[in-house]
Amino acid sequence: MSKKRYVVRLSKGEREDLSALIRRGKHKVSAIKRRHARVLLKVDQGKHGPSWSDERTGEALEIHATTVRAIRERFVEEGLEAALIRKKQCRPSVIRKLDGAKEARLIALACSEPPDGHARWSLRMLADKAVELDIVDAVSYETVRRTLKKTR
Repeated sequence: MSKKRYVVRLSKGEREDLSALIRRGKHKVSAIKRRHARVLLKVDQGKHGPSWSDERTGEALEIHATTVRAIRERFVEEGLEAALIRKKQCRPSVIRKLDGAKEARLIALACSEPPDGHARWSLRMLADKAVELDIVDAVSYETVRRTLKKTR
């Protein structure tokens, strides 16, 4: 069995604080914070800790062992408060197609006169025209719809 790289050892005060946090009412503490507190209490390898494995802790709390490992790592590297809150995403999952300047150009296009033979701009026509005018490389009509909806 390999030795754990990130070992959690809670002081008596930290154990008491985490236990108190778990006992508080549901409306006062988020579920994620309580779950992370339970994880830290179970994986504690200090004098009074049960020293559960990541797999056993994950099974008991109905979370994945990788999550348990990540909470342990965050506790060791960043401290108790960082381990209790959900980690913020370092970058967005999807990079925005339209930034502020491109949105402004799209809105100006939507406010302009529609092409000949049309009473108004359709979302698909706006998307095609935005690509034609090199506002963006490619854009879906749904992105155009969301952008225009924000400005109404």
